[in-house]
Amino acid sequence: MGQPEQRAEGAGPFTTRRLWHRPEGGTVVWESRPARRRGVLSVRGPGDTVAGSARADDEALGRLRRLNAVASAAFVVGGGLFALGAAVAQFGSGEAVVSASVYFAGGLFFNLGGYTSLLQVLNAPRHSPGGARLVTAGWRWWAYEPMRLDWLSAFVLFAGTLVFGVNLLDSFLQGLTTQQLNRLVWTPDVVGCVLFLVSGHLAFAEVCHRPRPCLRSRSLGWWVVAVNQLGSVLFMVSALAAFTRPATGSLINSGIANWGTLCGALCFSAGGVLQAFERP
Repeated sequence: MGQPEQRAEGAGPFTTRRLWHRPEGGTVVWESRPARRRGVLSVRGPGDTVAGSARADDEALGRLRRLNAVASAAFVVGGGLFALGAAVAQFGSGEAVVSASVYFAGGLFFNLGGYTSLLQVLNAPRHSPGGARLVTAGWRWWAYEPMRLDWLSAFVLFAGTLVFGVNLLDSFLQGLTTQQLNRLVWTPDVVGCVLFLVSGHLAFAEVCHRPRPCLRSRSLGWWVVAVNQLGSVLFMVSALAAFTRPATGSLINSGIANWGTLCGALCFSAGGVLQAFERP
């Protein structure tokens, strides 16, 4: 007979933590992010002391390590290229096509990182019905699981990278009017920033097990989410400053737009470095 479930916790309709009593005493705790990123369950003894952990099988852990390495490297490189593109725009020759090309290359790495993050969710080990161990299903390239908070966060992030791709492609267009610039370049930029912010908020809800953000300075996963969310905020500041005034045909503030992108991109690179250590 499986271990009876003690309770489920999470944000709204989403479950991000489950606890089971052990017949011999103590409690098995499944948390969404540690199970997905590290492939482990924690085991608590009497008095809520940490008594040990249970992990997924070696094949599953190897899969998690490879996916995590690809995702973290993609965000490090993508963030670095975005920062370079912003630096070229701010300090370079002023040729828009040069910075646009660097941005586009960085966007491809963001696409890769976003999709790999979704693959991490789809192919992570799941808890068994009794809660005592983690089990791994076959490899999947896609699945629709909107009632899983981790899936929803990763999917919205990936969608944001695709919308940014539209923005980056449109930035190569020449001879656009002010209205066309705002519709084809600025609007996808803002939509992508909103999706990044929503994804970050959902990631906070997964880590904190509640709708509101929390402070968990001892959690590496919390730091990954917090640094990336700061990057999303800076991207949004940059996007708002990049609106083209219809009356003058100039940006609201090109300096803020460039510096916001540069600093936000560095945050995503730093988040990628931190994520490299959040592995099995």
